[in-house]
Amino acid sequence: MTKSERKRFMVMLGPPGAGKGTQAVKVAKRYLIPHISTGDIFRAAIKEGTELGRKAKQYLDSGELVPDSVVTDIVAERIKKNDCAPGFLLDGFPRTLPQAEVLDTILRDNGCPLTAVINLTVDREALVKRLTARRTCSDCGENYNIMSKPPKKEGVCDKCGGKLYQRDDDKRETIENRLSVYENQTAPLVAYYQRSQRLVNISGEGAIEDVFGRICRAVG
Repeated sequence: MTKSERKRFMVMLGPPGAGKGTQAVKVAKRYLIPHISTGDIFRAAIKEGTELGRKAKQYLDSGELVPDSVVTDIVAERIKKNDCAPGFLLDGFPRTLPQAEVLDTILRDNGCPLTAVINLTVDREALVKRLTARRTCSDCGENYNIMSKPPKKEGVCDKCGGKLYQRDDDKRETIENRLSVYENQTAPLVAYYQRSQRLVNISGEGAIEDVFGRICRAVG
């Protein structure tokens, strides 16, 4: 196996509640590559005071969505850094078909075409149950999940004894809407990567380590 064949340039897709962030961190650590999320990219670019970072900050400060052109330019800037030479895992980007098409052009120009797009799949009702089970401490902000990480005493924070509550964005109606938006936005993206045979569908159901094992077996 040559050095280039060992390089891994990957994207992680998955709906809210699928465990995408958790798995992305584990996969990046397993293959010794940077885990790059759009949120991290924005924060780093803004902190470094780059021209693109200043542009992004203007949109974020005004409560507007950062345009595709700025997002893709920031991603392009990030993946040119030395730590990305052996590979990287993009999390939260691309989100739309136009972003995916521009990303392919950027990666081809940099000699690092995507080797795999990991798509975590979870039954919609299971996602709703996971997300609506989340609870937050009203005092310290600690997060719980009454299904997977319940407090020792129902409704009471283990850390500070504060009262646990369900945030508005964790209520069923809001969750259903978030999932519908994700599905509508991502469906063309999934089809795009499927056509180019880069999509790897992985069941996100079950224990964290079981899901991680499936991903590692799929990407090699």
